[in-house]
Amino acid sequence: MSKKFTVKHIVAIGISAAVFFILKRFVTIPTGIPNTDIATAYPFLTLLGVVYGPIVAGLAGFIGHALGDLTTYGAWWSWIIASGILGVFFGLLAKRIPIEQGTFGKKEIGTFLVGETIANLITWVVIAPIGDILIYAEAPSKVFTQGIVAGITNAIVTGVIGVILLKAYAQTKTKKGSLNKED
Repeated sequence: MSKKFTVKHIVAIGISAAVFFILKRFVTIPTGIPNTDIATAYPFLTLLGVVYGPIVAGLAGFIGHALGDLTTYGAWWSWIIASGILGVFFGLLAKRIPIEQGTFGKKEIGTFLVGETIANLITWVVIAPIGDILIYAEAPSKVFTQGIVAGITNAIVTGVIGVILLKAYAQTKTKKGSLNKED
């Protein structure tokens, strides 16, 4: 991950927001709880965060979720903001997972699973419901139920699909020290 914010990062935000939007809008699984789906967009957001960092993942999550909401029932800002924050959390995992070096073994998988689970639970069980209460005066019992279901289901889906995505991405990278100079 480069420390400079470049055109590559801006392009990544645009493309990733579009992919996030498509996944969030069209590739979801209903949970049975009103307005709460299992979203396949979040595993993609973890890949984005680990590869490009918190700014790119945060903006892609925010923009992609906003586009999804605006093309359905209207913007639900507490959850849009939460998606952006979740992207930032996922981006912070980049410091602990050397994916660009082709490394994603047991240690990195453990770090990822713990990190993404904590991030999902903080985002959906705390941040989104509190936002619903503060912005929309929603009933706490309703929004915390939605948040708990979203937090648990998104942590599971992100863990399973995220490991697959990150493992596949790491395999495309050359491991540090794996290339030797021929005499």
